Amino acid sequence: MDRRELAAFLRSRRERITPADVGLPAGTRRRTPGLRREEVAQLAFISTEYYTRLEQARAPRPSREVLTGLARALRLGDIERDHLHHLAGAPPGPPAGPSREVRPSIANLLRRLPNAAAIVLSATYEVIAWNDLAAALMEDFSALSRRDRNFVRRAFLGPHPDGRRLYGVSDADEFAQTSAQGLRAAAARYPDDPEVTELVAELRSGSEEFARLWESHDVSAQPTLCKMLHHPLVGPITVNCDVLDIADRDQRVIIYTADPGSPAEEALRLLSVVGTQRMGVPG
Repeated sequence: MDRRELAAFLRSRRERITPADVGLPAGTRRRTPGLRREEVAQLAFISTEYYTRLEQARAPRPSREVLTGLARALRLGDIERDHLHHLAGAPPGPPAGPSREVRPSIANLLRRLPNAAAIVLSATYEVIAWNDLAAALMEDFSALSRRDRNFVRRAFLGPHPDGRRLYGVSDADEFAQTSAQGLRAAAARYPDDPEVTELVAELRSGSEEFARLWESHDVSAQPTLCKMLHHPLVGPITVNCDVLDIADRDQRVIIYTADPGSPAEEALRLLSVVGTQRMGVPG
C-alpha cells in the first residue's frame, strides 16, 4: 500500500468533482474546489474521520468494500478504479456486473454516422446507446424501459408483433441462438451480478427454447454479416451488419449500413428524414 500516493490520488479526485455532479447543493462557503471530505465520506458510506486519515496518509489499508464505495463516490472510471485498488495494495478483481457506461467518444461516433444506424450493446444485450437512424429503423429506445431494451429478452419473450421476431430481422432464430450463447459467457464473467442472474432465470423459466439452448452449454457462434429487417413503414431493408468490440467495457457497437445505390440506401435515407414521428406500429 502506497499511503502517500493513495492520499494524493484521493485528494485530486475529490477536488475535481463539483457538488452538482453528485446531487449536492453548492452552498456559499466553500474555500476549496470540489467536494468536502465529509461529503465524500457520506457518499462512500464511511466515517469522515477514516476518510480524513486516508487523505493524510495515516489510515490502515482500506477494504475492498471501502474502495468500491470510494470509487462510486468519486465517480472514477474503470482505469481510475483499478489504479485506486493498486495504490491501496488490493489489486482489483473483475467488475461485479457488465458496464453500462458508454465512453463519450463512442457516443459521439454514433452521432457522426448520419447514413448508418448504430447501437451499443452491453454484455447482456441491452441497448445502452443508439443514434437517431437506429431508433427510426428499429424503435424509439428512449421510450422504452431498460427491461424492454434488452435484445435477448425480446428475442425469446417478445413482444412479437405480426408474429415477427425482433423487428422482423431475417436471422432472428440465429440471433436467438447466438445471444443465448453470448449470455452464458457473460454469466461466467459476472457470476456475482444479480441482474445477470435474474435475467437468466427469467429466460429459462419463460422460454423452453432458451432453456434448451442454455443446457447445451455452447458459448460461441458465428455472426451474420448481412440481414434483412422488416420495417412497418418502408418494408424490407437489407443491411450489412458490422460489429466493433469495445474490449475494456465489454460492449459492442453494431453498425447497420446499406450498399451504395441500393433500394435499402434509399429506405434508410427516408427513415433519416421521417425519424420516429410516424412510428405508430410498435417494434
